[in-house]
Amino acid sequence: MAEQETGQEKTEEPTAKRLRDAREKGDIARSKELNTTVLLLVAAACFLTLGSHVGTGLAALMEFNFTLSRQDIFDPQKMFMHLGHSVGEMGWRLGFLFLLLVIAALAGPIALGGWNFSAKAMAPKFSRLNPLEGIKRMFSLKALVELFKGLAKFLVVGALSVVVLVMQEKALLGLANQDVITAMRHGVEILAWAFLLMASTMILITAVDVPYQLYDYQKKLRMTLQEVKDEMKNTEGKPEVKGRIRQLQHEIAQRRMMSEVPQADVVITNPEHYAVALRYRDQEQSAPVVVAKGVDQVALKIREIAAEHDVPVVTAPPLARAIYFNAELEQEIPEGLYVAVAQILAYVYQLREYQRRRGPKPGDLGDLPIPDDLRRDD
Repeated sequence: MAEQETGQEKTEEPTAKRLRDAREKGDIARSKELNTTVLLLVAAACFLTLGSHVGTGLAALMEFNFTLSRQDIFDPQKMFMHLGHSVGEMGWRLGFLFLLLVIAALAGPIALGGWNFSAKAMAPKFSRLNPLEGIKRMFSLKALVELFKGLAKFLVVGALSVVVLVMQEKALLGLANQDVITAMRHGVEILAWAFLLMASTMILITAVDVPYQLYDYQKKLRMTLQEVKDEMKNTEGKPEVKGRIRQLQHEIAQRRMMSEVPQADVVITNPEHYAVALRYRDQEQSAPVVVAKGVDQVALKIREIAAEHDVPVVTAPPLARAIYFNAELEQEIPEGLYVAVAQILAYVYQLREYQRRRGPKPGDLGDLPIPDDLRRDD
C-alpha cells in the first residue's frame, strides 16, 4: 500500500502538471524490452534483405586482403592504400546497415514515451550512492519483475535457439562442403532467419512489458487527495482569493454596465423584478442593443440611474422578461422582438413630443407582439 508520511493513500491519478514536471525531470515511461525488440527485428530484417550483399562484399574483401603480393607487402605506400580501400569498402557495405540500426535504437524509446530531452536527468544524483536505497531497489517489486523478465527471455530465447539449431543442423553441416562465397552467403541467410525467429519471441515479452511499464509509471506518479488540493491551491490560487477576484470582476462589470444607462433611449421594466436598458442609433446599429439589464436590486439601481438622467422608463412586463432572457449585454435584441421594441421607441418619441407640447398625448401601449418562443413567464 502506497502511503505518505501523513498516512494518506495515493489513490488519485496524476495531474497534467505532475506529468509535465516528471517529463522535465526526464522521468517518462520506458520499456527496455520494446527497445530491444525493435532493434532485433530491424537487425533481422536488414540481414534478410542486405545479408547476401554484405556477405558477398565481405567475402570479396577477405579475398582481397589475403591475396597480397610480396612486393605490395614491403611497400608502405601501397599497404596504406590497401588499408584505405578495405576500410572504405567495409564502410560502404556496412554503413547503411549501421544507419538503420541507429534509427531503430532511437525509434524504440520514442515509440513509447516520446522524444524528451532533460538537462535535469543528466545532473548527478548523489542519492543513488546511498547503499540503503540501493538495497531497497534490489528487493523492490520492480526488481522482482525484472528478474522474471530476464528468466523468461532466457528460457524462451534459449528454447527457440535449440529448436533452430536442430532444424538447421543439416544446412549448417553442409556449409563445409560449399565454396567460400556460397557458404558465406548461405550462412548469412541461415543466421538471418534464425535471428528473425529469436527476435520474434521478444514480441510476446514486449506485449506484456509495455502495459506493465505504463501501469507502473502511472502508479508511481499517483497523488494523495491532499497533494491534489495543494497543487490546485498553488496553480489556481486559494478558493477565497479566487472568490474575491470574481467578486471584484463582477463589481467592475456592474459599474461599467451602470455607466451605460444614461446613454440609453429607454428602460423597460417588469415593473419591479426586471429592468433592461436599450440604446438605438439608427446610423450605427441595425437593431437596438441591450446596454444594461438586471433583476431585483440591480433592476432598482437601473431605474434610479434612469430617473436621475431623464431616461424614459416604460412598464412592459412580458417584453422586459423576453429581452432579459433572450439577449445578452452589448448584443442586439432578437429579431422576433423588433416590432414590439419599435412600438416602445415610437411611444417614447411621442411621449417626449407631448412633454415638449409638440404633439398629442400617446395612448396606451396595449398588447405588444411577442413570439411564443421568446415569451417567458415570471
